[in-house]
Amino acid sequence: MRDKRPVDELSIEELERILAIKKREARQSRLDRMRGSGRVIETSPRSAPSSLPPLEELLKDPYPTYEEPRPAARVPHEPRRKRGEPSAWRRFVDRSLLVIEVAAVVGLVGIGAVLASGIFELQEQTAEAQRSAQEAIRASMPTLAPTPTLNLADFVLPGGHTPPTEPGGGQFNFEEIPANLRAQFRDQIFLPPNISRPAPQPETPVRVIIPDLNIDEPIVQGTDWEALKMGVGQHLNNATPAERGSNIVLAAHNDIYGQIFRHIDQLRPGSIIRIQTQTRMYEYIVTGSEVVRPNEVRVMEPRGYTAVTLISCYPYQVNTQRYIVYAQLNDS
Repeated sequence: MRDKRPVDELSIEELERILAIKKREARQSRLDRMRGSGRVIETSPRSAPSSLPPLEELLKDPYPTYEEPRPAARVPHEPRRKRGEPSAWRRFVDRSLLVIEVAAVVGLVGIGAVLASGIFELQEQTAEAQRSAQEAIRASMPTLAPTPTLNLADFVLPGGHTPPTEPGGGQFNFEEIPANLRAQFRDQIFLPPNISRPAPQPETPVRVIIPDLNIDEPIVQGTDWEALKMGVGQHLNNATPAERGSNIVLAAHNDIYGQIFRHIDQLRPGSIIRIQTQTRMYEYIVTGSEVVRPNEVRVMEPRGYTAVTLISCYPYQVNTQRYIVYAQLNDS
């Protein structure tokens, strides 16, 4: 007797058994139709279809005893690769591409190094060619004598001025300067270009003493117009008493700004001139004198012995010449 119970009263196990039976019956029915139409070739005598037990019996017996057909044995094969895992060919292709990319990068680096080396070499060659061309141009250019820096002491002895008895009093005497240089020296005299008086060193003359003339005066560095306003000036030739063969040139006015050298024409051979430095006192003995023209600058040159030269204008209040006194260091 068929089980009339509704589906919702059956248990899950019973429903699963019913579903399995139904599937098997459906497969058997399809197979029978295919045999009837000749679509299945029999390879062995057809066995009688096994009859299934009635559904009621299957339901009564929860564990029916019938054999399910065993599935055919599967042929062993290589294990399936995991999802997402690349194949061996794909791995080979990827590795080959990586090798090609690395080789391309190395090649580009090498090409860049060769280009940089070539550019550097080209720049060096260009610079060398430019240097050679510039040297050739300089060699072909005429050599121009540099414009000399004129020094007033190279043309005129220091101390020159007009007599104080003339209109305007004692002033710098431009008539003693060559006419073609007067304009240039005018700027140097009245607008001195940053006159820098060197600081006294241990052997720099700082004081002159002439006992026969009662002269005891400090020495100023320089014999320009402004220096001689302050007293006795030393020509800037860096001469010192300690330097063998030096000629210390001292200049001062005779009728203006103190008239310090007013009577140097009274000095005679044997008169004493003392020069003091920061370290000691040096004594010089007068050897002679002479009157020279204002442009005889030779008197300021070294004399072959350690000397002192005194310069002042002459004659008194005429000042058209210079009176020179020579003295030599007393080594004894």
